[in-house]
Amino acid sequence: MRKPDTIERLYLDFDGFFASVEQQARPSLRGKPIGIVPFDGTVHTVVIACSKEAKALGVKNVMRLGDAKKICPSLVLVPQTPDLYRRAHNALLAEINSVIPVEAIKSIDELCCKLGRRDIENPEYLAKQIKSRIHDNIGPYITCSIGFAANRHLAKIACKMDKPNGVTIWHPHDMPAPMLPLPFDDIPGIGHSMEKRLHRAGIYDMKSLLATEPKQMRKLWGNVTGERLWYALHGYAVKAEKSKRGMFGHGRVLPPNLRNFTDARDCTRMLLVKAARRMRRENYYASIVYMWLSLRRGSMKEKGWSTRHKLHMANDDRACLKALDAMWAQARKSLPKGIKIVRVGVTLGELTRSDTRQLDMLINDDPERQKWESITNAIDGLNSRYGKSLVTMGPWKLPPGGNLGGKISYTRIPRAEDFW
Repeated sequence: MRKPDTIERLYLDFDGFFASVEQQARPSLRGKPIGIVPFDGTVHTVVIACSKEAKALGVKNVMRLGDAKKICPSLVLVPQTPDLYRRAHNALLAEINSVIPVEAIKSIDELCCKLGRRDIENPEYLAKQIKSRIHDNIGPYITCSIGFAANRHLAKIACKMDKPNGVTIWHPHDMPAPMLPLPFDDIPGIGHSMEKRLHRAGIYDMKSLLATEPKQMRKLWGNVTGERLWYALHGYAVKAEKSKRGMFGHGRVLPPNLRNFTDARDCTRMLLVKAARRMRRENYYASIVYMWLSLRRGSMKEKGWSTRHKLHMANDDRACLKALDAMWAQARKSLPKGIKIVRVGVTLGELTRSDTRQLDMLINDDPERQKWESITNAIDGLNSRYGKSLVTMGPWKLPPGGNLGGKISYTRIPRAEDFW
């Protein structure tokens, strides 16, 4: 495996992306500690993201709202506006692409670029160009931190070292000294459970981790991921494996007044239709649909409930909704009266590409399937033409906060269609 002798990758991470986009778009929020919340009207939620002013006072992302308000009573709550974040992401991407081609979009607020010869010779100037384009053409309230290193993994770690609005350059000849003081939770690929496993193996710091052998790392992780991490941390040109699509799904925390069977069911119908739309756009069929519920009785959290229903390689709305009806009938029989449904989620799984779909020889569903696929495609066509959910199977009433299927997503970049 090749080991570069110079920097080859840039990793960029926007600082407090959701909060900074809100501040750039709304002057009244600038300079204030703000927290992004799913929707108005309840204290039973979390701060999804917060501004640098809020972070300076001790507020953290994914913190309970009650805890955040105790730390920062002046915290300004801002309901999420995911379509604004989507548009900001696309605008920022265009500005960066005008300076250097974006190699990979890792999330809505992170990306990676491959460096050219001139960029390698003067990374400071490249970082200045990118930041200037964003400042001048998007606005000064959206900033980014940039890391340079021999590979993508090291560049990602480096870009976290000087936040916000920093630049960190880790040349191969300086490594691994900059990494040695870092805790394990600063290293992508090492979570809380993995850290415990490392401790049990007598590995307590980065120095001892880097001193392990690749095969030992593979054994600790239980798969090739550990060995790949070893090579990445040692500066080798490790190429990230392309991830495979495994499912399409959506979840939603329900406002307090909708935590009942009827409203929860209506919400899952819309979530499932939106997931099915995404699945059709990417040309997949599903063979199973899952539904899961988070429950509460009074102030006590109950154990969650889930079920699944078999599909016969379907992607039309009618087949998905029939399966959902069967699962809700099961839920009504299984769950006690008076239970509150706090959160709902649906997932379409066991995917098959549309060009490789094979039917069960004992199930002759072609005439019915083709009819409902044609109806669903006609509905999709009308909605696409008019840019909204003009035609749906059943009621289409968004809950408070809207954004079903188009909510904040760190790993998936929403499309305009997700907000119909």
